[in-house]
This record gives sequence, structure tokens and C-alpha cells, in this order.
Amino acid sequence: MKTVMMADPVRYPRMTTDEIRDSFLLDGLYEAGKLNVNYVDLDRTVVGFAAPVDASLALPTYPELRAEYFLERREIGVLNVGGAGTVSVEGQSYELNNLDVLYIGKGNKDVQFASKDKAAPAVYYLLSYPAHTTYPTALVKKEEANPTTLGSAETCNHRTIFKYIHLAGARSCQLVMGVTHLHAGSNWNTMPSHVHMRRSEVYMYFNVAEDARVFHMMGPAHETRHIVMGDKDVVVSPGWSIHSGVGTRAYSFCWGMGGENQDYADMDPVPLATMK
Repeated sequence: MKTVMMADPVRYPRMTTDEIRDSFLLDGLYEAGKLNVNYVDLDRTVVGFAAPVDASLALPTYPELRAEYFLERREIGVLNVGGAGTVSVEGQSYELNNLDVLYIGKGNKDVQFASKDKAAPAVYYLLSYPAHTTYPTALVKKEEANPTTLGSAETCNHRTIFKYIHLAGARSCQLVMGVTHLHAGSNWNTMPSHVHMRRSEVYMYFNVAEDARVFHMMGPAHETRHIVMGDKDVVVSPGWSIHSGVGTRAYSFCWGMGGENQDYADMDPVPLATMK
């Protein structure tokens, strides 16, 4: 488990491209046949991938957590961005197809990730936050995720948002999680942008073509920077930073939040004319 320390808005303006990438970008987490995670000091977030191929992968604990098992004081959201698979929680098996999400609450000791077909293996994106209470394990199929279409072709941000873990969906202690898909011909996400000091946010970009890239915009509205990202790269967004992106072609991303509240609409809009 690699530990990542976030930079603050005072240090941020003096950072080089490499320093920004080292602080906010989590890349290289996806690796076929392995389970890799990073620990982020901001809101004590754990981010990773479980990519079983030939054999199942167990969710381990780590010395950094000082816990008997991973979910002793945590909860986790699991998004499958690969082929069909199964996630076993305390011996109960849940089938996850592409774009299904499983919420697993605090107190579950045994979690196993598996693929149904090693020729088309499952790829599980993992997002975890501390939890002070227990909510039941819940499987949310893509079709049940309350799709909402926003934006337009004229503004290059025609997109559909799927909400999985939220106040009106699968309940959690503090985790909020969903997926946004850009429509063909659109490439801007979360624009006009916003900030929310009450929650940090994590973006995982996927369905990014090999020869395509996403330029993730970050920083205070008056002093923005960008990080160039590829498929299955992850970026962490502190509460003081905007989080918008533009791709060289259509793509998808998983957004997840943890912090003080779970109100999806709690955000402070940033007028486009004020951005620099």
C-alpha cells in the first residue's frame, strides 16, 4: 500500500508538472492478476483495483490501517469496469456485470474478487473511506442507478450520470459513488465547474481509447492547472480544487466522494468567466 500525501493550496502554485502528478495522480494501480491500492491522507481514502484472472483475489488488510481486517472500520464501493465476475462477502456471492456496483459495509471480514471468464476478466475499481456505522451490503445494477442526462452537444458536454451509492440509493456511512458517460461527440465533464469544501472527490477515468487522453483540470478557479490522464488513471481532488476534464474523444469516469456530508447537490458553482 503506497501512501500519498496531498499538497495544500499554499504549496500548489509553486509545484512543477511532475510534483503535481506525484501528489494528485494515482496511476499504475490496474494490473492484471493483482490487487493494488493507495492510501491517501486526504479524508483517509483508499483507492485501488482488483483484477482477478486465473484465481480469485482476497481483500487483504495492511499494516498502515492498523486493523485486524480491511473493513474493520471502513466501507468500500466496488465498480466492475471489465467482464462478468463475482464478489463474495462473508461467503455470499454477488454477480457483477460490467458497470454494476457493490457496496460493502463496515464489519465484513472476508471479501473475495473473481472473474467468470479469464478471457474476458472482471476489473474491479475500489474506493474506500472510514466508517463509524454499519450499512448492509447492497448490489446496484447499472439499470437501477437512476440515469440522468445533462448538457448538450452545443456545449460539448452531453452526458449521462448514473448514481449508485447515495442518499436515495444504496446507503453508506460517508461514501458517495457514481459513473458519468460522455456521449459520442462530447468531451467536457463537470463544466461549468464547482468546488465543495465539505467533500473531497476522486475521479477514475475509463473507456479511454489507447490513443486518447483526458486533460483533467484542477486547482483554485483563479489558478488552474491540468493533468494529462490515460485509461484507468485516478486523480484526487481536494475540496479547494475544481475538478473538470476534457478528452480527445468520448470517455467515462467514476466519481466518488467522502467527507462531511452526502448531499450530491452540495456544491459551490464557479462561474466560467472567473476562471483563469
